[in-house]
Amino acid sequence: MALDRLLQEKGVDYAQLSARIGRNPAYIQQFIKRGSPRRLAEQDRARIAAYLGVSEALLGGAVQRVAAPSRARGADMVLVPKLAIGASAGAGASVDGEPVEGEVAFDPKWLRGLGADPRALSIIRVEGDSMAPTLNDGDDILVDGGDAAGRLRDGIYVLRMDDVLMVKRVSRAPGQGRISVISDNPHYRSWDDLPMAAVQLVGRVVWTGRRVR
Repeated sequence: MALDRLLQEKGVDYAQLSARIGRNPAYIQQFIKRGSPRRLAEQDRARIAAYLGVSEALLGGAVQRVAAPSRARGADMVLVPKLAIGASAGAGASVDGEPVEGEVAFDPKWLRGLGADPRALSIIRVEGDSMAPTLNDGDDILVDGGDAAGRLRDGIYVLRMDDVLMVKRVSRAPGQGRISVISDNPHYRSWDDLPMAAVQLVGRVVWTGRRVR
């Protein structure tokens, strides 16, 4: 089951997740192991997706594919939500649970070239200069929520650590199940050796849009 796999990847136990969504401690275990309830309630699914930083589609929710005609070429464009949130936004920040402040249209062929899943994409804003010069304060980043811990490789990720949402460079450390979390700006802190369980990877940054100053 996808939820069981996600919990193992992120180091979250059944009772912890049950408590997070306001259910009795055995609720998630019964759902995964016994199939009771047969389906997650819509509200529970939304809370779990927001907490784990994944699309509801991965948990059995309806895939919402939003498209609009391209005025330039007549092809369908994928509308990616731009969320009212920034990476390094502070305690309690999430991704899936945040309000949408707009949408940006992308060519689906171009998105496929990035290897991105259109169903799991969102745009958020970079706050601060800890990733300068790679990413600057105010840059918009395209985040693939379907490309996280399960496909981990060296790159830039949006992640949650100590209940703070941030964008950092992530690479595998020498020990098994260990990673490095790196700020490209040397004036900011990096973590050379962390257990995977200390970090929740929300998604991989696959593109950035920069304002002309």
